[in-house]
Amino acid sequence: MQAFHFHQGTQPLLISMPHVGTHVPPALALRLTDTARQVHDTDWHLERLYGFAKELGASLLIATHSRYVIDLNRDPSGASLYPGQSVTGLCPVDDFDNQPLYRDPQDVPTDVEIAERRDSIWQPYHQQLQAELTRLKAVHGKAVLWDAHSIRSVLPRFFAGKLPDLNLGSGNGTSCDPTLSAALLAIAESATGHTAVLNGRFKGGYITRQYGQPAQNIHAIQLEMTQCSYMQEAMPFDYLPEVAAGIQPHLRRMVDAALAFARA
Repeated sequence: MQAFHFHQGTQPLLISMPHVGTHVPPALALRLTDTARQVHDTDWHLERLYGFAKELGASLLIATHSRYVIDLNRDPSGASLYPGQSVTGLCPVDDFDNQPLYRDPQDVPTDVEIAERRDSIWQPYHQQLQAELTRLKAVHGKAVLWDAHSIRSVLPRFFAGKLPDLNLGSGNGTSCDPTLSAALLAIAESATGHTAVLNGRFKGGYITRQYGQPAQNIHAIQLEMTQCSYMQEAMPFDYLPEVAAGIQPHLRRMVDAALAFARA
């Protein structure tokens, strides 16, 4: 299976979804636990939640493989993005509940296997991401990268208590113009019944930090949403249209603002 699906838009905005993939190659699936094969830690239904993106003219880069195969939002060297905090790796061996992914500890990926996954899945995704940002900047003079994520709202491994619903990350102000992140935060904070924060627990992963180059007119922002804002957080992980209807207009306003910034 190819590493991603790509839609080329007409506007200076690229939406990346690196954690929506659910594909696990059959040979690898045999090595995983029964729970791991259900890929619980997927960023479920983001394509549906962002269903307005094509209408706005955004380009879309959508991962196909599960983050359990390889995490497209991690440093290819395996270096931690949050030193001193619990994180999952480039090719994870445990899940968000700190449970092993592999049936047998001897089945965890070797350095050779990690390199193969990096070459066949991670690298093509990032090559396409870089190519599209380069194209958008050449055509429009500016580009905005929106890195779209979602996560369970309660995950003791990573944070205490309940996560704010809308977690914007700009690498502590390094990945985009502060006027953009401030505008997005204002919209997020106005979302009735939802909470928001900028550069809280999630400040932006590898994609945001690597590709956001404000001085070069390429601005990157990450949005990590709580899944309870639009779906069931437990199996069967159903999309909940009535719940999603409460957050989707605010999400669209945020993406509209990012596009307006890119076009200014």
